[in-house]
Amino acid sequence: MSKVLVEMQDVSLGYTEVPVLTGVNLKIRRGELVVIAGSSGCGKSTMLKGTIGLLPPSAGRVKLFGTDLEGLSEDRLTELRSRIGLLFQGGALLNSMTVAANVALPIEHHARLPAGAVEKLVRMKLALVGLEGHGHKLPSELSGGMRKRVALARAMALDPDLLLCDEPSAGLDPVTAADLDRLLLGLREAMQMSMMVVTHELSSIETIADRVVMVADGVVAFDGSLAEAKKSSLPSVRDFFARRATAPESAGRSMLERFQGEVKS
Repeated sequence: MSKVLVEMQDVSLGYTEVPVLTGVNLKIRRGELVVIAGSSGCGKSTMLKGTIGLLPPSAGRVKLFGTDLEGLSEDRLTELRSRIGLLFQGGALLNSMTVAANVALPIEHHARLPAGAVEKLVRMKLALVGLEGHGHKLPSELSGGMRKRVALARAMALDPDLLLCDEPSAGLDPVTAADLDRLLLGLREAMQMSMMVVTHELSSIETIADRVVMVADGVVAFDGSLAEAKKSSLPSVRDFFARRATAPESAGRSMLERFQGEVKS
């Protein structure tokens, strides 16, 4: 059995007295790529924050690398988080700094290395994501897909055991999003890391997921393989994966009906 890196036990998470998620039980094992899926606003990003203590649970326990997060000192929590890479939805690059300087930030913060070693590491990380030679540029000089790759290089800067990605393909065209999916798979294979990827994009889920954790109505509605998810009889899971077949047709019919009604009136 692979080592468990993240474990949630009967966890409730929220931002007020009313929880967003309740009764969450989840394990992420070494080497897994787990997709946290569900419709917009269902609590996917909330779950991601809960796994690393950015959002303490109102009930239950969270363990990270075998350590219970409850009552941990800030120094110990920072030490654990240094083993995690974070790819934010918007990239969160600092536009006033070069690409290389952005990637260097976590290295300079967590590792005491001479400047030459930092520069070498930055070049290596940019090469991993196909951006070697772009370190001198500002984020504003890059395309959306390239900026997302820079953010990924920064998330990989400390060779994390666990990479957390929040809607990595958000704002990207389908071709660029597919390239990013393949990059994530290649990095997982090359570096033998675990990944938690929050997304509601069906194409990404079908490309990258080892396991699908479906969030709906404030709970984990499903936890299993992609093949099992597609065969699930649970309404929330079935409807989610049926979107590709039904949404365009129903949307088109709805627009036509509205247009016909306007003409008649």
